[in-house]
Amino acid sequence: MSRQNYIFTSESVSEGHPDKVCDRISDAILDALIAEEPNARVAAETFATSGMVVIGGEVGLSDQEILRNYMGRIQQIARDCIRDIGYEQEKFHWNTCHVLNFLHEQSAHIAQGVDRDGAGDQGIMFGYATNETDALMPAPIQFSHAILRRLAEARKSGAEPSLRPDAKSQLSLRYENGKPVEVTQIVLSTQHDSEDQTSDDIRAIVEPYIREVLPAEWITDATEWWVNPTGTFVIGGPDGDAGLTGRKIIVDTYGGAAPHGGGAFSGKDPTKVDRSAAYAARYLAKNVVAAGLAERCTLQLSYAIGVAKPLSIYVDTHGTGEVDEEAIEKAIRQSMDLTPRGIRETLDLNKPIYQRTAAYGHFGRAPEADGGFSWEKTDLVETLKKSV
Repeated sequence: MSRQNYIFTSESVSEGHPDKVCDRISDAILDALIAEEPNARVAAETFATSGMVVIGGEVGLSDQEILRNYMGRIQQIARDCIRDIGYEQEKFHWNTCHVLNFLHEQSAHIAQGVDRDGAGDQGIMFGYATNETDALMPAPIQFSHAILRRLAEARKSGAEPSLRPDAKSQLSLRYENGKPVEVTQIVLSTQHDSEDQTSDDIRAIVEPYIREVLPAEWITDATEWWVNPTGTFVIGGPDGDAGLTGRKIIVDTYGGAAPHGGGAFSGKDPTKVDRSAAYAARYLAKNVVAAGLAERCTLQLSYAIGVAKPLSIYVDTHGTGEVDEEAIEKAIRQSMDLTPRGIRETLDLNKPIYQRTAAYGHFGRAPEADGGFSWEKTDLVETLKKSV
């Protein structure tokens, strides 16, 4: 039996965090190339530091002339991302930073396995769902994301002009009988525009938004607040700390409440099972919980490069299952084609829908009309019920 009474902590970072700037640029490049050719193979990596962005990686297209034509547009894609995030600092400005592009053609040795509809790499991927929130996500990471998303809205709308793009949040939640009941610690560090602003000044700005996002009963007199605990936070973004694509994989997924296979998502096209199979695993785990087959579900998939079918499917319902895990595993095999092609077709992944995933989590988001966050749908519920 898993623990029922405990404190668990998760963190999130804003779209202006240096690593998230890089995730955004990598996914924007991916979207641009998929918009040109839905079956584009893309592995775009970005590095950002003071006054500079460096882009590298591999691209595979049926007509490499498309890539050559796009080389001149890559710089503008990066600048557009930085401008939308909000960076106009002296040492990191969307219009003046250097953007270096080293994208090149995909290795033919990697392409040969994918061309046979096999997985683009070996690896293990995890999906997770829990009924502790409406989104079937762990509460600490879901609400850490929500806080930063709300502050970004206030900043971009002009309601809070002194806030700047770089920020981090962290929530510690106390659980009773397996359900979150109280916030014990709130940590929020946000970049701001004036060295004259104190931690108390910043708390006065952000506290109303935090209270707006969190359930009121979770914040008590015992809740401890840590807002900009080091004091001044004016120098931020890639000027304050270098950024790199794929360095916030726990923020991207379940905040540490579930395992992560190790592969990052951003900048990778959906032939890469690091991304698409992790989305499929979340989709299946969420539907298992939505179907009432378990209160919590962890699902693991494994793949080998060039091999289409998953090597293994593993389900753990953490003692909350209404049926045996083996029955759920069998139902999953019957309910969804888990080859890379099957995943892409079922979840309609060959679309430019990835830039929006780069900040505030890849999971726990509402499915969108154009196919964005399709892995958050619960349209497999009846199929799973019938299969078990």
